[in-house]
Amino acid sequence: MKNLTITVKTLFGLEQVLKQEIEELGYKNVKELNRAVQLEGDWKTVYDLNLNLRCAISVLVELDSFRISEEKDIYKRAKRIDWTSLFTMDNTFAVKGAVNSTLFNHSQFPFLLVKDAIADVFREKEGERPDVDLRDPDVMIDLYVREKQVTLSLNTSGVPLFQRGYRTGTGEAPLNEVVAAGLLKLSGWDQKSTLIDPFCGSGTLVIEAALMAANIPANIKREYYAFQGLKTYDEKAWKEIYAKANKNSVDLGFTIYGSDLDGEVIVKARRNAGVLPIVANVDFSVANFKDVKRPTPKGMLISNPPYGERMGENIERMYEELGDWFKQELKGYDCWVISSSEDGFKNLGLRPDRRLKLYNGSLPCSFRKYSIYDGSKKAKFNSDEYKPKPRKGKPAPAPKKRKEETENKEQVVTNNLMDKIRKIRGEGASKYGKREDD
Repeated sequence: MKNLTITVKTLFGLEQVLKQEIEELGYKNVKELNRAVQLEGDWKTVYDLNLNLRCAISVLVELDSFRISEEKDIYKRAKRIDWTSLFTMDNTFAVKGAVNSTLFNHSQFPFLLVKDAIADVFREKEGERPDVDLRDPDVMIDLYVREKQVTLSLNTSGVPLFQRGYRTGTGEAPLNEVVAAGLLKLSGWDQKSTLIDPFCGSGTLVIEAALMAANIPANIKREYYAFQGLKTYDEKAWKEIYAKANKNSVDLGFTIYGSDLDGEVIVKARRNAGVLPIVANVDFSVANFKDVKRPTPKGMLISNPPYGERMGENIERMYEELGDWFKQELKGYDCWVISSSEDGFKNLGLRPDRRLKLYNGSLPCSFRKYSIYDGSKKAKFNSDEYKPKPRKGKPAPAPKKRKEETENKEQVVTNNLMDKIRKIRGEGASKYGKREDD
């Protein structure tokens, strides 16, 4: 089965970096959608994407796309598909997805229609039907309904791809692995220089960064994908793709640092990293962020500090201290912070260079960059060495001139205007210009 239409789902705000990831793997004609990207390929493409993508939630293979005018149209079209050619009686299955349509009074009804269609196809061809397992199905069917447009797909990933397989433990409100990978991509981190996370929790962002820098697939420890439960599964092709993946430990030549005030989550972070071939390149420690010293003169900070849900009145003070620490300790660093707390951002006492809207779980968040200069930001922009980047469609602004230069220029312009006035009136020129009779 070639020329598959493959839709790769992601989170809001990560569409562009996911598209870039796929193109870096060598695929072309990748189309950016809302919370997804789309391309064409074969089953080897599906296996490759599932193993290697860091910013993907799931990889879908389209089975049918159609328009409906009433509820029963979904059942009719789903029953046309030969489900017995895709999986067997021994497989459990589930139908999940998203429904946004005024045609349905109950959002779960379309899923039941597809389930019944699958069951009826099996009964007619096999005499019995496979079992449904909503918690841990072997085969997952994705149904997407937007008003009258319907798309039925095979979810070849199964459980979301942020379930990498390396986590042995987490702390409270752990950072989603896909979000962590997205933050790293969006920040522009060069994967060659020092990175620190002073609120690392169970180490997700540090581990994702190390895997990325070492070019080790994000899902190298994952044991099962839903495509392995399909009749189309080509075990030989999958083993060839997996064999090509980098699994060896490497010396990056730099260290990625994670710290946290909670000693228990640092133990979990070390265990999580310990099952991967990147453990020699990460350093976890128990520390208050205020006690962390910059390990190198230049580098990057990316962190997910507490948002305030469990901190009560301490949130404003904590962010204020965080901003002071940036200014005092991290000169020469680019500091990226993701948070849902606008009050927290205000208390940092810094003006961001960039703001990006993202979600961490269901929480709307802002991901902001703060460049910490050696000296004031104003002094940097007034420096003779400062060269502003050209703006799109506009000429680059000229560097600000010193006050005395501006005053002298204004004085010359004023004097020239006065000379013209004197000439018209038949008077001599001022001492700044030539006289008319010279």
